[in-house]
Amino acid sequence: MLVLLPPSEGKAAAGRGAPLKAEGLSLAGLAPAREAVLDALVELCLGDEDAARAVLGLSEGQRAEVGKNAALRTAGARPAGELYTGVLYDALDLGSLDAAAKRRATRSLLVFSGLWGAVRVGDRIPPYRCAMGVKLPGLGALGAFWRPVMAEVLPAAADRGLVLDLRSSAYAAAWKPKGEVASRTATVRVLHAQVVDGVEKRSVVSHFNKATKGRIVRSLLSAGAEPKGPAELVGALRDLGYLVEAQPPARAGAPWSLDVVVTEIH
Repeated sequence: MLVLLPPSEGKAAAGRGAPLKAEGLSLAGLAPAREAVLDALVELCLGDEDAARAVLGLSEGQRAEVGKNAALRTAGARPAGELYTGVLYDALDLGSLDAAAKRRATRSLLVFSGLWGAVRVGDRIPPYRCAMGVKLPGLGALGAFWRPVMAEVLPAAADRGLVLDLRSSAYAAAWKPKGEVASRTATVRVLHAQVVDGVEKRSVVSHFNKATKGRIVRSLLSAGAEPKGPAELVGALRDLGYLVEAQPPARAGAPWSLDVVVTEIH
């Protein structure tokens, strides 16, 4: 099973250990593209600070992020699974998993990133600010920049198992599984169901959507679930107590769509 996750804007402080060793990151086929993005980002942030903020979409209160980006090559690094601290990662809570579940997480989880392309949770990276929607000078929109590189590298990472895609739309644009890989891919949407005037209404709640996705991944890792494809995933999630509505693809070479329906927001 390969689980595709978005990153989070929230990140822990720089690690106290050695700085980034880009050549040591997983998915070695992404290395040249990573170097190109890193060079462009560092160069941008070593220049005019206001111009860098404008490109990165940062507010005045986020001015310090420019300096962090400028120092990416020397800043202390830490495992990606510890670096990301947003809602999904708080709910996933990798640090509290048992040893077997942590091993499954290291093997199964892949975090997408505007800067790194994609990393595994054990890869050591420094804090940074560079969303997939950024247009870097010389490279253009990062989603489009990464797309052909990902198409070359990620099918092998997907191997022959289930691909569980929990990414937001900006990060999903960087790699869309094709053909046979798409047929064993499942995308997940979390819907909040509530009854209003006797009628059930469903809606997507961003914060809760992220938290529920984090809990879903944690449940699968903790249970040692290894579904081979989308149909088996539906069964595994139902066994874990989730209400799941599945929509198989209407045509060959397309992913499954899964709705996880919840009645309580927490």
